[in-house]
Amino acid sequence: MLKKILLGLFIFLCMAFAWFYIVGKGWLGTDWYAVPVTDGPRPIQQSMSERPDHIPTEQQLIIGRYDTPQILFGDLHSHTNYSIDAYVFNTKAVKGGGIVTPADACDFARYCSALDFWSINDHAEGLTPRVWADTVKSIRECNAAAGDQANPDVVSFVGWEWSNGAKDDVPSHYGHKNVIFRTWEEGQTPTRPIAAAPGYALGKAPAALLGLLSLTDGVQDASDLGRFINESNETPVCPDDAPSNELSADCREVAMTPRDLYRKLDEWGFDSMVIPHGLAWGTTNPLTADFRDQMDQYEQRYENLLEMYSGHGNSEVFEDFQRIGQTSAGERYCPEVTANFTPCCQQAAVIAQARCDDSASAECAQHAEQARTAFVEKRGQQGRKLFPDATLDDWAGCGQLQNNFQPPSMYVPRMSAQYNLALGFDTEGMPKRARFGLIGSSDGHQGRPGSSYKETDRLLYTDSKDLGRETISTDFYKADKESGGFYYTGGLVAAHAQGRNRDAIWDALSNRNVYATSGDRMLVWFDLLNGLGGEVPMGSEVMLSETPRFRVRALGAFEQQPGCPDYTIAALGADRVQSLCGGECYRPGGDRRKAITRIEIVRIRPQVSLDEVIRPLIEDPWRVKECPADGSGCVMEFEDSQYGASARSALYYARVIQEPGALIAGDPFGCEYNAQGQCIKRNYCIGLNAQPDDNCLSVAEPRAWTSPIFLEYP
Repeated sequence: MLKKILLGLFIFLCMAFAWFYIVGKGWLGTDWYAVPVTDGPRPIQQSMSERPDHIPTEQQLIIGRYDTPQILFGDLHSHTNYSIDAYVFNTKAVKGGGIVTPADACDFARYCSALDFWSINDHAEGLTPRVWADTVKSIRECNAAAGDQANPDVVSFVGWEWSNGAKDDVPSHYGHKNVIFRTWEEGQTPTRPIAAAPGYALGKAPAALLGLLSLTDGVQDASDLGRFINESNETPVCPDDAPSNELSADCREVAMTPRDLYRKLDEWGFDSMVIPHGLAWGTTNPLTADFRDQMDQYEQRYENLLEMYSGHGNSEVFEDFQRIGQTSAGERYCPEVTANFTPCCQQAAVIAQARCDDSASAECAQHAEQARTAFVEKRGQQGRKLFPDATLDDWAGCGQLQNNFQPPSMYVPRMSAQYNLALGFDTEGMPKRARFGLIGSSDGHQGRPGSSYKETDRLLYTDSKDLGRETISTDFYKADKESGGFYYTGGLVAAHAQGRNRDAIWDALSNRNVYATSGDRMLVWFDLLNGLGGEVPMGSEVMLSETPRFRVRALGAFEQQPGCPDYTIAALGADRVQSLCGGECYRPGGDRRKAITRIEIVRIRPQVSLDEVIRPLIEDPWRVKECPADGSGCVMEFEDSQYGASARSALYYARVIQEPGALIAGDPFGCEYNAQGQCIKRNYCIGLNAQPDDNCLSVAEPRAWTSPIFLEYP
């Protein structure tokens, strides 16, 4: 009898495995394509392209003349289900967001977020010839629906993400970069994207495991995903024996290094730009990565912009800390605690000491030292297993950058914007500098570019998953659930453009006449007043020997009204407004702007010798101005009398701080404070702390960052 039961169980398991394998291989699935985009255009006057004509007369001195370039807002980093990770994240088993295509992203950008421009950037490593063709088709449809091409409601750029992920080999880890093209017409777009690897890591999941998704998503949806992954895996790699523009359209082209990528883009000959992003995000980058290691691959003619802020955090500041120290002799040790960073080896000692009966005893001190040493010996986050029953709050935010505005999880300091801008040499000691303009974007995987207009729907507008399913791994600790609390609605790029058309926007991006925002549509100007030909804007590179004089002008973002404009409801219908926009849209109301509370100036003087220490070269903040709290805007003028005497090049950028507001993960640690302002308990936005209807709001200060003005001393 027992043998029959076991045999029956064995047969059942074999049949279940076979069924899930069939579903996971996609044999029951179908190919899906983007539906046509919704007819446009939207009324441009509703999009708030932010010309200052509405400002009362008494404020005109603040913002200048009416004939200044208009400020347009965009998102140059958006994923749909054509990115395999986005597809998996949007399944019911993980998040339940549903399938989104480039056409959905177009509709969202036009009618929900009311952007002026955006781009599609699905992961090239998983794209197939079929879905790339469908992506380009959708972008062409989106632009065709934009109305007058000299004055379109929204400009849609086509591109992809090149994702180099050699995390175990730090020198060859070049990070993630978005490739964007100026044109999208027939014959003006590459016939295939260029990937950084032959396939995408998430595409290697066993078929039977994918088939298990049918238990939550249904057989059809699970098998559609399996079919897409199988299609991606079966796409052959192109031979590297011909120029990129002569290869077949039916293969996956691979460029393993940035230099290879630039060569292939040169072979196509189309205007394009390559925008690195997420460099300081430690969940996808080596924790010991250093931008200097890839300076020999850097080419400004392509990498002119840096996505410094996104839905994965703010990569601005350089904090000189280490997780595990190492002497010149190769001996490892536990570094000291800094004002904004606690190495987890130090917190291990704190936990050990807290568990002593007599914390002041010599025996307890010995236990603490043993814990500190054991953590170092376990080489990083594996050391957390020393205390398997310890809670995330017991670890007290160790290993994370603290006291900073919305940082990425597991911050990598030597990949930050400030560090990159301060470098003057590559690893071989050759003079080399990166002159980045600074932008923000969303890096969202929901097909919803520009989703930062309201902080109303965490699961729809951010990459947060449902009910604490975030188990994003790091190099050392495979259950770093803290990372799930570090998802934000994302940022925007603001462009000072001479018009609304494609060429005007592209010129502003190419000239670095752009700035980043954390999502709110603040208006910011930053100018050098005494350039050789007069005033020059942010992003400029100027040869100067005299004392430079600068001016920053800023206005806060408009207050938002609830709901969506009538034109959105008329175009999409009430049901789709709810499913696509979450029932909320960009909808400014009245003349009331949020107050700018202060302007901070950062000065960086890049290295003039290879052995020059980076930290003292970054002065943050170098100048500060407190602003009126009445929402009338703020003006700051300043000069650098030390510039000429120092006889060295320098760069300056402005950080504009807006009045505090409730933001999704405004404080990713979810701190509770004592009377002294110390964080005494952390409530990460994960697990039971973050139910699907919980937006995990906390107060923070939205901000904008201008592109630097680069002064080169002759």
